[in-house]
Amino acid sequence: MTTGLKKTVALAASVALAGWLGATQLAFSQEVTLRLHQFLPAGANVPTHILDPWADAIEEESGGRIVIERYAAMALGGTPPQLYDQAVDGTVDIVWTLPGNTPGRFPATELFELPFMMTNAEATSRAYWDMFDKHMRDDFAETHILGTWVHGPGIIHTREPVAEMADLQGMTIRAPTRIINALLGELGATPVGLPIPQVPENLSRGVIDGAVVPWEVTAALRVPELVGNHTEFGGDYAFYTTTFVLAMNKDAYEALPEDLRQIIDANSGQEFSAFAGRTQQEYDAPGRQMAEDNGNNIVKLSDEDTQAWREAAQPVIDNWIAEMDGRGLDGQALVDEARELIARYTEEQ
Repeated sequence: MTTGLKKTVALAASVALAGWLGATQLAFSQEVTLRLHQFLPAGANVPTHILDPWADAIEEESGGRIVIERYAAMALGGTPPQLYDQAVDGTVDIVWTLPGNTPGRFPATELFELPFMMTNAEATSRAYWDMFDKHMRDDFAETHILGTWVHGPGIIHTREPVAEMADLQGMTIRAPTRIINALLGELGATPVGLPIPQVPENLSRGVIDGAVVPWEVTAALRVPELVGNHTEFGGDYAFYTTTFVLAMNKDAYEALPEDLRQIIDANSGQEFSAFAGRTQQEYDAPGRQMAEDNGNNIVKLSDEDTQAWREAAQPVIDNWIAEMDGRGLDGQALVDEARELIARYTEEQ
């Protein structure tokens, strides 16, 4: 082989090697873009203090190889009850949503929405993850679940004060899910199921007399400006809470390289769920302060008064247990297990 030919072959090999290395490096560093869709305004507490920090951590830990685009207030279309199916069919990659937006589809999650079940959001979110991991994975088999959590204690917000159950008679009250609709109906109100973004408009138009939501979201919804009364409950257990899931399209998760899946996994599960629940409840205080600053009336029921509400709400629990039994599940055993987990995690705090 002549010297010139050797140089040509060597140059060609060098160029090929450089091209291969470049392509390999490009493939390794290639960004994965995931679209996260949810129903609250971008400035609300959950996107600002839970979803954004979660997404930021994943982007940072991946060295920028994962980019999570955040779409608030249903910006990609559809309605809040359609979010879960958007994750199922791959319309988007990740959704934050309420299982209760599709009544009857995820019955086991309703366990944590039963009246006077939860103590605080962190302990209940840990219990929720445990119960999801043990009993609910098959229900969510169409997606990859990243987190399961609940909000802080549910509060009644109304135009006219609610100091006792009789005050609910004749009131039309918004509720987020089937179980809470049943609870309000049992207590004498006329429940209306509405996604949370519709609360301000329906309050301002007088379509509803009030709503049940945690303090945390009231500022974003302007609830303290639209109603003047808020009812809190005594005792160790909250009036109600609502369950959430952060769900990822299964194909999008499984298509990730193993090292990127590990980053997603490290930011998922019980600890993330506990963080989300704890953080959401921490922002109850500013919402409550807004109502105080507005001069609103905050009714605080005593432990004794709250006990009467608990007794009146018991049929909701009994009916749910009977429904689960009818589905071939042991409803009472699920309630007992959830209560035991909540109590244990509450004690450990």
